[in-house]
Amino acid sequence: MVKKLLSDKPTKLFVIFASFFVANALIAECIGGKLFSLERLLGLEVHSFTLFGESGLAYTLTAGVLLWPLEFVMTDIVNEFYGPVAVRRISYIAVALITYAFIMFFVAIHVPADSWWLGSSSGEGVPNMQSAFVGIFGQGMWIILGSLTAFLVSQIVDVTVFHHIKKRTGEKHVWLRATGSTVVSQLVDSFIVLFIAFKIGKDWSWQRVLAICMVNYSYKFVVAVALTPLIYLLEHRIVRYLGHDTATRMKAAAMGKEMPVMDVVPHD
Repeated sequence: MVKKLLSDKPTKLFVIFASFFVANALIAECIGGKLFSLERLLGLEVHSFTLFGESGLAYTLTAGVLLWPLEFVMTDIVNEFYGPVAVRRISYIAVALITYAFIMFFVAIHVPADSWWLGSSSGEGVPNMQSAFVGIFGQGMWIILGSLTAFLVSQIVDVTVFHHIKKRTGEKHVWLRATGSTVVSQLVDSFIVLFIAFKIGKDWSWQRVLAICMVNYSYKFVVAVALTPLIYLLEHRIVRYLGHDTATRMKAAAMGKEMPVMDVVPHD
């Protein structure tokens, strides 16, 4: 049964996409606690600037942003070939499994630590392993809630914008629906996570929320545009793998259209 199921190319492809989508989202959440300097990563000098009256800003980003752009690329690919129902389904699965992971992190944090383990890495500069473990996996509840809410809402926005553009442009302008839906949904994602985690959770001022939101979004916008060729490359490879007729029928079904399956009469 499983062998027969996975011999179907569209099914096999969907399993791969869904698995990568969920794994990528979970990894992004796990590494999101680390902050890094984008300027230093690019070998540039760090310059602070002021935005919306908030001074001392720089491109200090969470490590999670390294992976989130790929999540939106996968959203657009799944949307193109499988439709909004499939995107929503894998998004719900991702949220459920991320929630499960955070629950398990909470359990792991609160089980009694072994006394030997606590100081086992003191030679490497980590005097208390329990404190290090809590620092890495013990994200605050407001941050978790903000991140999950932002992810889910931005996915729904991405799907909606993508299909609204595709209904108007048809099969043309892949870049417009892919990049357009991503830049809109990334703005929503950037704002919601900061609003919930830091406006509600930490009582940040509106100017700080908006300033950091725009700093984060400017990075996401540039990356979304830069990844546009990847959308074309992936779509081209998928069409080659599935075959033109199968890919065409899948795209039509993703838009809620039905295409007749042509009966082929073999010639002698």
